[in-house]
Amino acid sequence: MTPALLLIAHGSRDPRHAATVAALVERVRARRPGLEVATAYLDHCAPRIPQVVGRLGAAVAVPLLLNRAFHAKHDVPGALRAAGSGLPVADVLGPSPLLLAALERRLAEAGLDVGSAAVRARTGLVLAAAGSSDPAADAATRAVADRWRRARGWAGVEVAYASASGPRVPAALAALRAAGAVRTAVSPYLLAPGLLPDRIAADAAGADLVAGVLGAAPEVAELLLERYDGARAAARAAVPAPAALSA
Repeated sequence: MTPALLLIAHGSRDPRHAATVAALVERVRARRPGLEVATAYLDHCAPRIPQVVGRLGAAVAVPLLLNRAFHAKHDVPGALRAAGSGLPVADVLGPSPLLLAALERRLAEAGLDVGSAAVRARTGLVLAAAGSSDPAADAATRAVADRWRRARGWAGVEVAYASASGPRVPAALAALRAAGAVRTAVSPYLLAPGLLPDRIAADAAGADLVAGVLGAAPEVAELLLERYDGARAAARAAVPAPAALSA
């Protein structure tokens, strides 16, 4: 039996968050008809993980998280253990070229000609993330920014955070202009609308362009299925082969 995909999202009091997760689930279902896709939340929204795993048979848990920070390292496995579940858990979404493609999709929708090398060479980007108390997670975000700049030839890609310590968007915009960027754009490295994306948008008043969150981009749906397939294959490989019957 094909295991279900259990999408585990953080949850938010902002109804736009759950609506975005629902739209993403529908996009995943459209890409893989017949695959059961269920959603559970860590906080704020229903249903919670214990409510969902109890009615699922075989499943693979896929965290809707960009970085391997506290939620991925502690909250998700802890909630699954508390629910008595031994489901295999896929890796977080980032880093991935698909996320960079989704970021550029949102920039293009906001009016930036991302296909033009000349435009990219004049444009400095702020990769605006939530921020984390985990140094490894912030280092991973900085690595994404550096990879994006080198792969696509942007004038610069600076990281800013909506929470935690570190540079905020205005400081990142100033750094890009000081380095010679002719135009600036802010690209939220966040999956759904809510408090932090709103804070980033408010901080980005001095930018020439502000993109939307990743949301239910086709690339995100493809990446969720990629993580599901990888975790499912790893779980199958970990099952010991049956012992050969003795003669």
